[in-house]
Amino acid sequence: MFLFGHQEISYEACLINMFFVFHLMNLQSMSLLVLAYDRLVAICFPLKYHAIITKKSVSLILGNMWLFSIFLFATLAGLVNRLSFCRSTVVSSHFCDHGPVISLSCNSNFINYLMAYISFGLLICMPMLLITISYCCIAAALFKIAHGADRIKAMKTCTSHLMLVAILYLPILSLNIKSIAISIDLNSRIINNSLTQILPPMLNPIIYTLKTEEVMQAIKEMYRRRRKVNTMMEQNVKQRK
Repeated sequence: MFLFGHQEISYEACLINMFFVFHLMNLQSMSLLVLAYDRLVAICFPLKYHAIITKKSVSLILGNMWLFSIFLFATLAGLVNRLSFCRSTVVSSHFCDHGPVISLSCNSNFINYLMAYISFGLLICMPMLLITISYCCIAAALFKIAHGADRIKAMKTCTSHLMLVAILYLPILSLNIKSIAISIDLNSRIINNSLTQILPPMLNPIIYTLKTEEVMQAIKEMYRRRRKVNTMMEQNVKQRK
C-alpha cells in the first residue's frame, strides 16, 4: 500500500493484512522464546543438550507455535467480521491494526477487546515472563561456575539474544502500559509500531553476525591493515617534507 501509494483497501484484504502482520510479528516473539529455551538447556544442562535439543523436538515446538499463532490470530481477525461499521472507514494506522479497526464499529466490541487482551497476555507477556525466568536460571547456573573465563564465554552466548529481546519487547510493553494511563499521540503510536515491526528483523543478521568469532576477526584484521596503510602514508608525507 505504501510503495504503490494506495490509501484504500477492501474489507477482506484488511482482515488478511491484519492476520499476516500480527502472525509474522508473533513468530519473531516465539523465535526469541525458543532461543531462550536453547540457551537455558545449553548452560544449565550442557551434558543433556544433544539429547534434549534434537531436530524432532525443535520441529515439534516450532510447529505447535505456528499452529497456535495461526489459530489465535485467525480468531482475532474472524471476530472483527461480526462487527458493523456505519461510521468512518478511515483506519488510524499504517496497516489494518486491530485496535483502530474495531474502534470504528457501531455495535458492541467487548469480545474483540477481550480477545485482544488475551492475545497480548499469551503472546507478549507470557513469552517475556518465560524468557525472564530462563535467564534467572541461567544467571544462577553462571554463579556456580568457578572459572571466570568459562563464565564470560557463557555470558557472550546470551548477549545477542538479550539485545533482540530488549529491542522487540520494550517498545511494545512501554506503548501498551502507557496507553492504559494516558492517550498516546497517533504519530507516536505509528512510529513505535513501525520500528517494532522493522528493527528486529533488520538487526537479526547484523547482531548475530557480529557475534560470530570469524567475522569479528576479519573486521579486526581489516582495521589493522587500514591503520598500517595510514601509518605508511603519514611516514611518506613526512619524508617528502
